[in-house]
Parts: sequence; structure tokens; C-alpha cells
Amino acid sequence: MLDPELVRHLPVEWARTHLVLPVRWQAEVGMLTCDPARLTVRDDLALLLGREVQPILAPRAEILRAIERCYFSKSDTTRELLRDMEEETPRGEPAGSRRDDLLHVADQAPVTQLVNLILIEALKARASDIHIEPFEQRLVVRYRVDGLLYAQASPPKHLEAALVSRLKVMARLDIAEKRLPQDGSARVRVGEREIDIRASTIPVAEGERVVLRLLNREAALLPLTALGMAGGVLERFRRLLREPHGVVLVTGPTGSGKTTTLYAALRELDTQHLNVMTIEDPIEYQIPGIGQIQVKPKIGLTFAEGLRHILRQDPDVMLVGETRDLETAEIIVRSALTGHLCFSTLHTNDALGAVVRLMDMGIEPYLLASSILGALAQRLVRCLCPECREPARLSAEERALLGPWAARLDDGFWRVRGCPRCLEGYRGRTGIYELMTADAELLEAIRTRADLARLGQLARAAGMRSLWEDGLDKVRQGVTSLPELLRAAGHPDPAP
Repeated sequence: MLDPELVRHLPVEWARTHLVLPVRWQAEVGMLTCDPARLTVRDDLALLLGREVQPILAPRAEILRAIERCYFSKSDTTRELLRDMEEETPRGEPAGSRRDDLLHVADQAPVTQLVNLILIEALKARASDIHIEPFEQRLVVRYRVDGLLYAQASPPKHLEAALVSRLKVMARLDIAEKRLPQDGSARVRVGEREIDIRASTIPVAEGERVVLRLLNREAALLPLTALGMAGGVLERFRRLLREPHGVVLVTGPTGSGKTTTLYAALRELDTQHLNVMTIEDPIEYQIPGIGQIQVKPKIGLTFAEGLRHILRQDPDVMLVGETRDLETAEIIVRSALTGHLCFSTLHTNDALGAVVRLMDMGIEPYLLASSILGALAQRLVRCLCPECREPARLSAEERALLGPWAARLDDGFWRVRGCPRCLEGYRGRTGIYELMTADAELLEAIRTRADLARLGQLARAAGMRSLWEDGLDKVRQGVTSLPELLRAAGHPDPAP
């Protein structure tokens, strides 16, 4: 059994070099090894641990995986490191140092150890962002977990300059420039895994504020089946992916999971026989078999300009990170009309809002009606912890708030409680969705500029269920809570 306490004082590089790892085995201490004849290593480990160890034969690959899991789960925390650090300002690590494995901290400078532990703790907590915020008397560190910020152990104020400098070195930023905002990126390793980091610094009244976006490829490249789509929505969305040409839009506010949904959609395409290209700002994750272009406005590579060049690359499927202006929207629509399947995102509140937004931009209704296949609106909600959620009934206040929707929860639902295994009663996130698919009647209404109420009637007749309907189903099933649905989707729709 893996025991992180056994490796507390054992450098990870020594374990990797000698391919050994102490473990608990039948009430004794064993040593995973692929070469039990190396008695010197066994003796060194026994001396370090102060007890005899029994060799246990294991494949090399399994030992390396066990080393990564064991060191990643060590109980070292930033709170303990900060308690042990001396009060004087520590020296920073030289800029030439390129050790990027967060598990390797034994011989690094104290501030480097602090940064590594902050990053490792954030990854353990499944954080998407790390905020380092300077104030007059203190330095605040917060992690964004499941969409909300949570305060962590705060380093002392005197470490601010060294901490920010270390982060700037990692992200290849100018450590001397403290007056202007800067953006950079870094790639670090946690054992065999690689984590991409986007760093942003901005000057504030009390120093420099740093935000790190953690891009974990394993956590983000999910299949469509793992996103929380109801069976009917998933099947209808997959039908859109099988269309030869047209426009599919994904809408929602920033942080609602639009990019994750689009990446999941692209991974379902037959990239062996289709030419799939994207233009993004920024490229969140690289997908094998797909050509991805990074927007660079400073040199003239905008979405519109990049799209023109993509069309000369004989694409079958195109993804545009965001439709920001009329020029980009026109190219997307005309590309769909000439035989391409196009995906893009818009910042609208619901699926029908995407249609209205494109017409407001200046897209002619007859062109939109000839090209649009559907629009998917989505939000992310936190999932109730299955270990501690508890059944509940609607209170009078909740019943008045929900109005006609309250009947859907009359048979009971689930409420948050909280336990040591979760974060304030929640663990993980899922999506709620509203999928509009365009049938003949709806397309004719778009072509004739029907009002929003009429479009809504036709969309619902074609099978569209609102965000609130999907969300209430998940509340009733115990997937999420009613307060979480209100936070993500706002006040209820006027009527079911």
C-alpha cells in the first residue's frame, strides 16, 4: 500500500533514479524494485528509514506510476512550509534554473518550494485558477474550484516580491516591469503529467496581482457523454454533428464550458477522413489530428483574416473560437452555405438569443435561415456530494419563488449538507443545456423576421427544453441543488 509518510524525507529524484519506492506490505515496510539484486540501494533505503525493508518485484512502468501517485499525495502543505520558513526574505531561485517538475522540491529555494506546493495543492483541489492578491498588510491566495473562489493559506507580505518574481520567471515575463500588465505561459510537470499554465499580471495599488489559469489536458478533454447532457439532448446534438454543412452555435457566459463542449464535439468527428481546422483565442488544448490556429491581432491575424486563409486549406469542418463581429459572422454563414460544417460561440443568455444576435449584427435573415442547424445554450452547476446530500421539501419561500415550476419538485428533491469528502457540500460540476434545432417552420420564421415569442413557440414545438427545465430535472434527481440552479441560471422563466 502506498504511504506518503514513508517518502517524506526521500527525494523524488533519488527514487526515480534507482527505481525504488518504500511501501506498506503485510504490516512491514517493503521496497518496490525491478532489480532485487541491488543490495546497496536496499541498504541505503533501510538506513534512511531506520528499519529493514523487504524487496518486492514490480515492473518498471508500475514503479514509476506508483512514485508519481505517492509523491503527488504527500501531505506537505503551504501552511506547513510557511510555518517553517524563516522571517527574513528568502533568496529567489536563479533565472537560469529550468527544473519544472513540481514534485522535485528537496534542494530548491524556499520560494520555489512555496510556488510548487501552491500549484500542487491547487491541482489536488481541482482548481482552475490561482489568484495571488496583494493588499496593504497581507497577501491573499485563493483557488477557483468549481467556479467559486476559496481562500487558502496566506504567505507573509514580505514574500510578495520574491513570489511574484518566481512566477514571472516561470511564465517568461519581464521581472523588472512592474508598471504594465503582462501575459505569459508556462508548462510544468507533475511526474509524467504536463500542466499548461497561463499567467496574467496587472499592477494594482498595493503591488502586482497575479492570476494563473491551470489547463489540465486530462481534466478538460472530456467525451460528450461526460458533460451531463440528458439523453434526448445528447442524441439531437450528435445528429447535428453528422450534418454535412451548416452552422452550429454554442452560447453562454464566460466560464460556462462552451470550449469544453466544442472540443468534445470535435473529438467525435472522423478526423481520419475529414480536414478539421480551428481558429481560437487562445488555444486552450491541442487536439491530435486537428489543425489549430492562434489569433494574433497585433500582426493582423484576426478571426476574420484567419478564416479566409482556412478556407484555402480545403477544410471540411471549421471551429471559430468566438463570433465577435459582422465580418466574422458573414464568413461563417457563407462558409456553411458553400458546404462546410461550422462551429462557433456567442455570449448570449439562451439558444434563441444566438439567432437574434446574428441578425442584430447584420446577417440577412434569408442567409441565416439557409445555414443555421441549431444552437446550444449551457451553464455549469456544482454537483451535490453523493456522500452527504439529504432529501428535502420545498419551503413556502422557495415555492413562492418558483411559482408554477414548484410542482416539479413536489415529490421532493435533495439539499446540500457538507462533509469532509466535499467542499461545502459540492464535488465537481456538470452542465445544464438548452438545445434549439431548426426545423422547417422555425427556419421560415427566421427568414420572415418573426418576433422572439413566436420563435420560442416554434423552438419548443420542435423539442427544445429550457435551461430551467433541464436544471430542475437535475435538482429533482439530486445532481445539483436549487440554490445552485438559481446561481447559474438566474430567476425562473415565467412559465413552464
